[in-house]
Amino acid sequence: MTEQHRERADAAAKVMVVDDHPMWRDAVARDLAAAGFDVVATAGDGPQAVRRAQAAAPDVLVLDLNLPGLSGAQVCKELVAANPALRVLVLSASGEHADVLEAVKSGALGYLLKSAGAEELIDAVRRTAVGDPVFTPGLAGLVLGEYRRLASDPAPAAADEPKAPQLTERETEVLRLVAKGLSYKQIAERLVISHRTVQNHVQNTLGKLQLHNRVELVRYAIERGLDDA
Repeated sequence: MTEQHRERADAAAKVMVVDDHPMWRDAVARDLAAAGFDVVATAGDGPQAVRRAQAAAPDVLVLDLNLPGLSGAQVCKELVAANPALRVLVLSASGEHADVLEAVKSGALGYLLKSAGAEELIDAVRRTAVGDPVFTPGLAGLVLGEYRRLASDPAPAAADEPKAPQLTERETEVLRLVAKGLSYKQIAERLVISHRTVQNHVQNTLGKLQLHNRVELVRYAIERGLDDA
């Protein structure tokens, strides 16, 4: 698949927009639809977001954190638990570190501030749709730092825990770069392979390790010191 064709395919992703401000919500939905995304639903509060997301089954959820009825973090946690394939991009006015970390721990793949321009948002949704984590500059380092803190004292393995599955040399190489915070595009360029091949390696690794998403994958890799390798 050429880069042009891949972008067209990415743009066809089903997207849902959740925000309690109608004008902002409608503007984001309109911009994404104009860019070629299939905007399948919108919602203005937490409970409504959960119900409509379950019915509409979007590929990407563009989610505000400050919602009435149920927080954005809780919405994210519930929906990702029910559907691990769902990719959540938080779009928030808050750049507070606690909010960013709570969102990521709840299962969000990325975090973008509302100060981002329309083109930046469109690119972020496109990247989120293919599994790339997207963070407003400065926040990616914060998230990786938190992963390392959490992984610095990993829980002891149970005595009957099965032996870790064997990864191929290439899968391990990709996993090491994921742990360092590189995007799929950067990994593809570093290893001189296609973006799709990187995705396939990540999906194979998730399956072998019985993990659900890139958040869990990064934590797994850091616990094993691959980010320092």
